[in-house]
Amino acid sequence: MQSPSKLLVAAVSTFALISLAAQPQELQQKNSIETITVTSQKRVERLADVPLAVSVLNSEKIDVSFSNRFEDLQQLVPSVSFKKGTTSRNSAITIRGIGTISFSIAAEPSVSTVVDGVVLGRSGQAFIDLYDLERIEILRGPQGTLFGKNASAGVVNITTKRPTSETESMVEFSMFQGNEYRIKAKVQGGINDQLSASFVAFKSSYDGNLSNVYNNQKVNGYDKQGFRLMLDANTSDDGNFLFIFENTAADDNCCADIEALPSGRNPDSSAAPKSNGIVNGIADFDLNQRKVDHDFETQTIDKTMSFSVQYDKQWQDYSITSITAYREWENTEYREGDFTSIAGDSTEAVFDVPFQLHDIGPQTWHQFSQELRLASPLGARFDWLVGAFFWKVDSERSFTREASCQNNNGQFNQAISHYLETELGLTDPDEQEIANFIASENLSCNANNIVSATANMNTEFNNWALFADAKYQVSEYFKLLFGVRYTDDEIIFSHYRISNDTYGRRGVGVRPATENTNFSGETSNTNTSVKLGGQVELDDMGMIYATWSQGYKGPGYNVFYNMAEKDTLPIAEETSNAYELGYKFLSPDFMFNAALFRTEIKGFQANNFDNSSGVTITRLTNAGNVSTQGIEIDIIFQPTDNLTLTAGFAHIEAVIDEFFCPEAEQCTDRSGLDVPFSPDLKYLLALNYVTELEYMNIKWDIAYVFTDEQKATLPSNSGEFSPEVILPEYALVNASVIFSFDDDSYQLALIGKNLTDEQYFTSYSGDGFRYQVARDADRYFGIQLRMHFR
Repeated sequence: MQSPSKLLVAAVSTFALISLAAQPQELQQKNSIETITVTSQKRVERLADVPLAVSVLNSEKIDVSFSNRFEDLQQLVPSVSFKKGTTSRNSAITIRGIGTISFSIAAEPSVSTVVDGVVLGRSGQAFIDLYDLERIEILRGPQGTLFGKNASAGVVNITTKRPTSETESMVEFSMFQGNEYRIKAKVQGGINDQLSASFVAFKSSYDGNLSNVYNNQKVNGYDKQGFRLMLDANTSDDGNFLFIFENTAADDNCCADIEALPSGRNPDSSAAPKSNGIVNGIADFDLNQRKVDHDFETQTIDKTMSFSVQYDKQWQDYSITSITAYREWENTEYREGDFTSIAGDSTEAVFDVPFQLHDIGPQTWHQFSQELRLASPLGARFDWLVGAFFWKVDSERSFTREASCQNNNGQFNQAISHYLETELGLTDPDEQEIANFIASENLSCNANNIVSATANMNTEFNNWALFADAKYQVSEYFKLLFGVRYTDDEIIFSHYRISNDTYGRRGVGVRPATENTNFSGETSNTNTSVKLGGQVELDDMGMIYATWSQGYKGPGYNVFYNMAEKDTLPIAEETSNAYELGYKFLSPDFMFNAALFRTEIKGFQANNFDNSSGVTITRLTNAGNVSTQGIEIDIIFQPTDNLTLTAGFAHIEAVIDEFFCPEAEQCTDRSGLDVPFSPDLKYLLALNYVTELEYMNIKWDIAYVFTDEQKATLPSNSGEFSPEVILPEYALVNASVIFSFDDDSYQLALIGKNLTDEQYFTSYSGDGFRYQVARDADRYFGIQLRMHFR
């Protein structure tokens, strides 16, 4: 018998096919599909004319889906997945199965995040909230020519709403189950004939979807607020300035890891999972687990301040654009690392009893960027754009770990011996002298003896580039596509870790004083990436394009808290070759986009298993060569003015082609095994219908999203995926009904998320039992009131 989710897929698919077949003979002309525009080529163009795989979420689609979190993008675009970490700085986006998931502060993402033309140094800077957006464009595949070194897998291009001269204001209030609310207010208008301004502010709060049985408090929630001020000024010489200032802050008790498989650390706790563990090679997940037992709250405090100035001017028939930006980002992580409330209490030695491990890690980023572009008239026979880019990021991070003392291999005596030599001047103390000192000081090294160490890390990124992109109209039906980018990278780091323990003792995850560090390093690299392709117009039958493009991601270092000597070597650059064949068709009522692609990546930067120290950890390295290939389809069909059907489909195979075995390891061949967070199949089906009544309109929206099984880590050195890292498939049904009055001046929305109450995990955090539970992993309902004053 088929599962309810598969039956639902069949029903929705059948409905969509029937709707497509029932196309009326006479269709009214519509502009909504034909006028979808993007800036994916750094100029405003119709989506149907861009020879590139792009998914576009306009403001209406974002609003009707009630998607306010960055991670919601994976429900709206099939090619996108989101890896949620314990803090926003450790979370990551993957496109077509490719992304970088790392704790290092000297490594960059594979998916670039761009907000109003400004490239972000870390995607987490955009994770606070999505509000007052014009559109989000997902550029799939390497975008090195126009977007640079941290776009080797794709780009998330976010555009906020510019001010208009029309005086208007808006207030929006949303409330959901679980004591979640969001408030947004906006005012905009013309100050004079040359100057328009807008101010938008938001406040949101949520108690959380997990219960901490230790203190009877809710966790996994958030408290966010912020504002954005924009000034749009026309100058007397036909130029235009856009000033943007934004300030946001978040205090989240997110993201606590639940125990979905038995850990054995506190089996008597009421937060222990209802699970039999691994049964016949299959993980018996407790998908209903919504409890934790933590005596230290996992929390992230996040603050962002940004300022940018964009200047546009027409010089004869040419366009000049300059974007100058500065951003500050403060991100402080508090992490529960032992995942139990009884750790660190015992007077016995670890590891026979639970150990404490708590982390505190503040970090600051300072980023300056400058981009300058000159473009020919759009639509000319030789259509070109040239530009220069400069980018500088300085980052400082302090990370302190407080953990139980560790003496499972004689480390206690080793630390005391070092202390006697360096602090008291004893030469080569013997065992008796060590024992006497321990007794005289009444010292011990048990679970309740807490030691700590602090690492101070600094990184500096310097990048400049020259780029060009062009189309040449060879004939009436054929265009030649080409582009090039020259990139110069420099990375500088320092790492200083010191034991805070008086006697320099080792702790669980805490290096002793004998392993204090003082590392520094510098590396640089240059790269030239190119793009070649062709575009063929088929008159009323659409457009075909084919491209070959190169991607590049700069070198880095594995700079993290317990950095060791082996991590001081630079991680080499990551390069890619991408091949794409696409077809686009557009009519007044129907849009069909399809892309066949293959991307081959050399020197893939990823967290790789390393057992060389005797303890299994993941270490950022050039893990190997990987490839991703597949097919993507986007469809919008508007058979009537009031009905819109949307479908998205992605079948992607992201696999390891060649694996680089870590030093001192024995590895099996991993060829053909999956890359992490790359579900083979994802698709969505959505329906939007408007019922027009005399005094109001009713907007109905329903969406079905299916995500296939996915692996959460690279395979082990034995070439196998442990059962606990295989995240099961899941499907979500979201729906809303919006009652609109007085030409959308007043709207009341009823919202339902995950209507089938499908439990699932989107992330595996490690240790064989830790998982993240998304907000949408449970059914919940909400209501929204929006008032628009003109």
